[in-house]
Amino acid sequence: MRPASLIRVPLLCFLLCVASLTARASEFELITQTPAGAKALRLGGVPAIRMTGMIVTGDADKLRALLEKIAADTKPKPGEPLTFMEMSSMGGTLDEGFQIGTLMRKYRVIAIVRQHDFCMSSCAFAFLGGNAHRPSSPYPTECNLEIGGKVAFHNFFLNRAAIREGTSEDPVASRMQGFADARGGAAMLVRYAGDMGMAPNFVASLMGRPVEDFQYIETVGQFLSFHVCPIGLDRPTAALDVQAKNVCVNSLGKLPEGKPKVTPMTAAQAKLYMLQRMQDNMQASKAKGRLAAQIASATRSKDEIDKLYDDLSAAGMALPEIMGPTFEIGTELDGGYEPACYVSLSAEEPDKFDIVVQGPRGFTSPPHDPPQNARRLFLYSRDDVINPRPH
Repeated sequence: MRPASLIRVPLLCFLLCVASLTARASEFELITQTPAGAKALRLGGVPAIRMTGMIVTGDADKLRALLEKIAADTKPKPGEPLTFMEMSSMGGTLDEGFQIGTLMRKYRVIAIVRQHDFCMSSCAFAFLGGNAHRPSSPYPTECNLEIGGKVAFHNFFLNRAAIREGTSEDPVASRMQGFADARGGAAMLVRYAGDMGMAPNFVASLMGRPVEDFQYIETVGQFLSFHVCPIGLDRPTAALDVQAKNVCVNSLGKLPEGKPKVTPMTAAQAKLYMLQRMQDNMQASKAKGRLAAQIASATRSKDEIDKLYDDLSAAGMALPEIMGPTFEIGTELDGGYEPACYVSLSAEEPDKFDIVVQGPRGFTSPPHDPPQNARRLFLYSRDDVINPRPH
């Protein structure tokens, strides 16, 4: 296989106006202060890094030396990142981007793309290495893409001029070398994607795209699937019942077949209703005993309802914490109705909500949890665009 440096990524023609990024090789600069207007990150006195310019051969070695120095000079707490790296690059050499991403994963570096920065093609792949650091914690410990910052992927392409130069006397050898380099690039991409936990269908779709067709991280679904945490995301403007339905859909993956139905209840009604639903579940499963009797008798006064609800929650029963307006989300089909979720939302704090799922034998926890540092993502539909691409 030819040197991987032959595998290059192109620039978007409309982005050539940000020429200061494209005119020079990448640089790694230590920064000790958060840029004006940017969200302060918990650096703990450790200098951050800012990477700018095109990614070229040798950049991973420069970054490795810098990270080794920071690691030698500081002792981060267990589970904490070593440092942060702001990334602003239009791309460059593909395998070098993979090496940078692998280094960030190894040294526990959180990647950041600021509001007015672009991180394209090989930079975007490197960026993914600065997200997850532990299999048990798939989302970044710090949010890492400011709304307005652009991260975009596309298919790699071959530096045809370099291939022709190396095989100028033999056109057949030139074509064969091109095939070999393409296979090598595809193998690198698949291997790196697997290491970073990227979905296989993303890799397949990316490799089927024209090289000029960029996929930006712009929808809620893309933020979730790439394990990217937004900085500066507000609560959606949709009504609370729509937000509750979105929480249910994101938590389940999808609603059961049928027409969605959302039924609101006040916070005062919610605990009684949830206990009644629990009683119905127990009767449907023919469960009998002390708990069933308690639920049946505790529906006579608010104090009894509150105490039993709190006791059951403390004992580990799957009941939503009532934080404000509460909703039952279900589906109607062929004249019947099937409840799916119970969601309680805080009307004031967008990251505060709770959910339980209606399972075949009663209430259970949902199969999918929201990102720890960006729970509000679940208030949106997965198709909502929250970070639009450039026009």
